Amino acid sequence: MNTTQTTATFAGCAVAIGILYIQLRKWWTGGRALKDLLTTIQGFITGALGTMCVGGLAGWLAGCTRQAANTGGSKVITGVTGTSSGSPIASGSMGQLTEEGGIVVFLIFVILVITYKAAAKEDKGRLVGALAAGFILCGTAGVAGALNGLPDLVNALGLSGRNALGGVL
Repeated sequence: MNTTQTTATFAGCAVAIGILYIQLRKWWTGGRALKDLLTTIQGFITGALGTMCVGGLAGWLAGCTRQAANTGGSKVITGVTGTSSGSPIASGSMGQLTEEGGIVVFLIFVILVITYKAAAKEDKGRLVGALAAGFILCGTAGVAGALNGLPDLVNALGLSGRNALGGVL
């Protein structure tokens, strides 16, 4: 399995921003209940965590998603405007996962799969769309920088779990 991370392009980021805009617009015009936004938040945060995975299925999916968005976005934008749009965006990383943080990310991905299986069709689309947007946008320097506290939170949560299970409270 190739786990190479792909840098996001401006066109790929436009695809991700479009996905989030569609979801947030539906939420904004639909009553703005927090419960209606949870699927989008869950997908985006899981996508963000996937960008910290340097290998495995999550890292591979993050790279493939960026590559697909870059290719598709470039074709669509060039087709609509006639301008080239494949320039890369500065890549960034939110940080590294510890062993304990990796366990937390694994459990979050398990929860995502269970949520997906139980969700209605529209919520499944929101979940996958937000996951893709997280994979794409959180690989850029700006968004990764804005979320730079997330790895520390995940790693600390995992360490707390390890200590609780090991009897060290």
